[in-house]
Amino acid sequence: VYREIGTVKKGDSVISARNKPISYGYIDEKDVLRSMVVWEIIDMNEKINQPFYHNADGIVSQNKSLYQLLIDNIMSGDIKEVYDDEMFMTKLAPEAIKQRLSVTKESDWLIDKRNAGEKLTPEDIKAGTDVIETKTESVKLLKVKGMWYVDRRDGQMKYRLLGIAAMGPDPTMMAEKTADGVSLGNKDELIDLFWVYYPDAREVLANSVVFNSKNLSSDLTYDDILNARRFSSIIYKSDNGLGTGIIKDYIPNDAEEQLEESDRIKNQILEMENDMWNY
Repeated sequence: VYREIGTVKKGDSVISARNKPISYGYIDEKDVLRSMVVWEIIDMNEKINQPFYHNADGIVSQNKSLYQLLIDNIMSGDIKEVYDDEMFMTKLAPEAIKQRLSVTKESDWLIDKRNAGEKLTPEDIKAGTDVIETKTESVKLLKVKGMWYVDRRDGQMKYRLLGIAAMGPDPTMMAEKTADGVSLGNKDELIDLFWVYYPDAREVLANSVVFNSKNLSSDLTYDDILNARRFSSIIYKSDNGLGTGIIKDYIPNDAEEQLEESDRIKNQILEMENDMWNY
């Protein structure tokens, strides 16, 4: 319990055990020999990605899913750099994010009753109000944006995580219904709910222990597994200066070819490091 709330007991005292994330090494622009920015999708249906999706009930463990952790700290103000887009151009306030994640829809009979001037009881309001909310269980995909680069001073290939996004169904579309009461939205159609500038979230993630079914005493944090790339992902977009763009745009209607293109980009990244030692 102490570990999960970031404290430690020494004698009769309980003191803070907050971690500071390990600082990235200094890198000057002229020291970057080659680089490539890639966008990846993390599918939490894959077993290796389970720690990102696990959300405890608070009885046995306080561990939160990555989405729940991000949204809780965005609302509390501990994470401030939250944006609408992957280029971090349009900043979002917590109130704007809250409106994206939750929509309140009143039934027609409740609206008619209110317009007729009838007195509404709390039971009427509860029965006639439907709240459509994006919760942890519906956020099954994450996106990460990062840059692979060759550091000339160290002679190494390195990875720097730049942003992370949660994908979930659009509550606005789920709230819209046809005359037959069928939702116009599809729960399998996911949108980018928000983008978090990763360096701003590091301190929060470095003090959040990841669910580990094999070792309940593990002190592994989200910052650890993200920077160590302990996850399975598929590249869906790359930017290496040649304008390659989104894979599905230049290889449409062929899922198998799109996966092969993702693997080709991964091999291209590996070759960036191998080419350093070829003369």
